[in-house]
Amino acid sequence: MRSHRNRFIDVEWLETDGLGGFASGTVSGLRTRRYHAMLLVATRPPTGRVVLVNGLEVWIETPAGRFALSSHAYASDLVHPDGAQRLEAFAAQPWPHWQFRLEDNTRVDQELFVRHGAPVVVLTWRLHAPQEGVKLSVRPLLSGRDYHALHHENTAYRFDAERRHGQVIWQPYPDLPRIVALSNGTYTHGPDWYRHFFYAEEHGRGLDDTEDLATPGYFSWDLSQGEAVCLFAAASQETPSLPLQGTAEACAQALRQAERQRRQSFSSTLHRAADAYLVRRGTGKTLVAGYPWFTDWGRDTLIALRGLCLATGRLDAARDILLEWAGAVSEGMLPNRFPDRGEHPEFNAVDASLWYVIAVYDFLQAIDQQSRPLAPSDRKTLHEAIDAILRGYARGTRYGIHLDDDGLLAAGEPGVQLTWMDAKVGDWVVTPRLGKPVEVEALWLNALWIARDLSEPWGTLFTRGCEVFRTRFWNETDGYLYDVVDADHRAGDVDPSLRPNQLFAVGGLPLTLLPPERARRVVDTVEAHLWTPMGLRSLAPDAPGYVPRYEGGVHERDGAYHQGTVWPWLIGPFIEAWLRTRGNTRVAKQYARATYLKPLLQHLDAAGLGHISEIADGDPPHTPRGCPFQAWSLGEALRLALVVLADDSSSSPPRPDVAGTP
Repeated sequence: MRSHRNRFIDVEWLETDGLGGFASGTVSGLRTRRYHAMLLVATRPPTGRVVLVNGLEVWIETPAGRFALSSHAYASDLVHPDGAQRLEAFAAQPWPHWQFRLEDNTRVDQELFVRHGAPVVVLTWRLHAPQEGVKLSVRPLLSGRDYHALHHENTAYRFDAERRHGQVIWQPYPDLPRIVALSNGTYTHGPDWYRHFFYAEEHGRGLDDTEDLATPGYFSWDLSQGEAVCLFAAASQETPSLPLQGTAEACAQALRQAERQRRQSFSSTLHRAADAYLVRRGTGKTLVAGYPWFTDWGRDTLIALRGLCLATGRLDAARDILLEWAGAVSEGMLPNRFPDRGEHPEFNAVDASLWYVIAVYDFLQAIDQQSRPLAPSDRKTLHEAIDAILRGYARGTRYGIHLDDDGLLAAGEPGVQLTWMDAKVGDWVVTPRLGKPVEVEALWLNALWIARDLSEPWGTLFTRGCEVFRTRFWNETDGYLYDVVDADHRAGDVDPSLRPNQLFAVGGLPLTLLPPERARRVVDTVEAHLWTPMGLRSLAPDAPGYVPRYEGGVHERDGAYHQGTVWPWLIGPFIEAWLRTRGNTRVAKQYARATYLKPLLQHLDAAGLGHISEIADGDPPHTPRGCPFQAWSLGEALRLALVVLADDSSSSPPRPDVAGTP
């Protein structure tokens, strides 16, 4: 346990339920985001997320007086009460654990964990040492809102409390799950509103930042008599059998034992962190792109899968995810996002389908290397999905995506963002990259190579496309690859922006598409201009349009998103490319691990505890920004640590070195 008396309030913890719901907050207890909550559940896993229990007002009474354990930020720069000042220590493992010391030296331990597979959060408080005359009170702060929205005082809110079998049940709004509380304390009904909570992170992002929360009453315990237990759960038709049978103590003990055993089964904290992103979708599985505001995105899921599932040996989960997504191929495309609301997925991604081909290839390599059984029907389904993707792209599909006469893939229409650099504000597409983006061509050629045994034309097309790629993308003057050729669909026009996308021609994918000398020049140039300890900049600092910091309102932040902002997930293709251009030797791996991966892993304790952030500022000190728990950031770190940088080469499937070499 480490001291956190002076820790920054923006250090965040996360607990997930395996369904798409979660609990999250800051070490200090201050809620700084609209997403911080004790009980946030997915009503249509992993989407339909609603916040039910936002936070708690907690205080202790001893013979020396009343002392708060909680703190809340309110409008007008008011923080009340002062519980954060009494926080003496915090530990994140095996689940969040706070230790408070009161002015009379009373010490109180608070724990919180979410049970995997159920929308249940367990909270406990106990005295660090026996002491007489200590009373604990906990007042839940409730809403019942979409997790992207904010809540305000209204007359429709229902404070009614139903008491049944030791449980207290509230249903603030009729169309939302019921909130079930089970405790070994005494509940006192006392409805009230707490107004004008202020969320600093939302304010900094230029979004609405103030909300009101309802409190139906409070629970109280004589802490001198033993541990205080309170469980909050979401009850709906989707969760008819909650694990809340018996007393609160018995339920908490059973859940604690089961959850501790589950967490101890992981070989490392990184392996366990990876588990947070694996969730249910319908009867299958998928990967959440990040917490607290992303659900499952096609591109993110397929990139992250290689680290979160394949590198960690979760081959059954990878199979389930790939089979689930195989059924979503439409006109050669996979959805980039399943919306939170509505039934129609969004297909605005040229690369998501191609990443699917790469993920299937890596999965089959891992299956075959480990001699793991795979049903012939499953293999057939995966191969058919690959063939459907390539045929759809070759014929031509949405948004002008089509096979051009030179064997490369053209894509894009005005007003649509198709690559991973997909920021858009209103009608403004920040980085449209119309034409032939370099990483899309690298993915396309790798996909053709993978599919060459499925259909002879793919192999022929691959050979032709490789020659064209090497000729048309090479910028001899500057020694790196153009970011886009036939820019804006104008034949011969190029975008010479120095961006990290070119790395996928050398690393991050099965094939190296460049000859050794050019591959080395690309990697050295990228390292010199784009590498930072947090990952790679999305644009060189001396380029027109470079934005040094990701901050401000929506327009400012989205304008900076791919204009210099650092992306940790890109460390994967960078290190793999760096190693390939240096012979993949053991010495090179040791150097890369110490020089490039170690600084990134130090971030595990900096923003989202145990995880890696989505982005960081382009300029030093590279402050972490965006989503603090990002799947592909952690996934690429795991892929590097367990596969690419593994000392035992047998731990990773054999890779061809240069395109065309088996």
